[in-house]
Amino acid sequence: MSKRGLCSRTEAARWILGGRIAVDGRIVRDPEFPTTADAAIAIDGKSIDAAKPVYIALNKPRGLVTTASDERARETVYRCLEGAGLPWLAPVGRLDKASEGLLLFSNDPQWAAGITDPAHGPGKTYHVQVDVIPDAALLASLLVGIDSEDGRLRAGEARLLRSGTRNAWLEIVLHEGRNRQIRRLLAAFDIGVLRLVRVAIGELALGELPKGAWRFLREEEIRALAAGSRLAAND
Repeated sequence: MSKRGLCSRTEAARWILGGRIAVDGRIVRDPEFPTTADAAIAIDGKSIDAAKPVYIALNKPRGLVTTASDERARETVYRCLEGAGLPWLAPVGRLDKASEGLLLFSNDPQWAAGITDPAHGPGKTYHVQVDVIPDAALLASLLVGIDSEDGRLRAGEARLLRSGTRNAWLEIVLHEGRNRQIRRLLAAFDIGVLRLVRVAIGELALGELPKGAWRFLREEEIRALAAGSRLAAND
């Protein structure tokens, strides 16, 4: 059901355990029950078709968590989508609570998997305000990276955007995805992050989208992101 873009895996399991789902005319109570792509699925006796694919971009504000519901009752990114009449959508990747910027949503899990693939997905570009003035040696060290408990952390690209007397803005591109990768990498070099904004995924730029606002992706943007994932996988 989640692969058809109808709901999340958690919600699908809840419906199945509640006896609301029939497959080919038979009630199924096992969330792991295998089905085929052409299986007839019904909820509460009504046949359901695969949802129309929807793809949107959100400019995530700082302070929201990227989850459908939070056990600590913190506000989530879904606050920005309230009242829009959208179908069920899942975040495509994550931004942590303190981070902001471009966040994608879709009910197309195959497309989303290509975007979030840690090895072959499109690069993600971030603008990061740090509490130091980095020199060329430090930028080079970010490219070399560090070893961590879940593998090597490093930037695919790193350059100085601008600097003041006490802090600076860096542009960092990641070609792989790990949890809080930029913050952990910079912390290893005693660099504090003051602000972290994702400004692009592949060739898709955040642009002038207002904070907290969202828009539908254009067909060419959807295709470009999918093509970028496939091209990376074939490199």
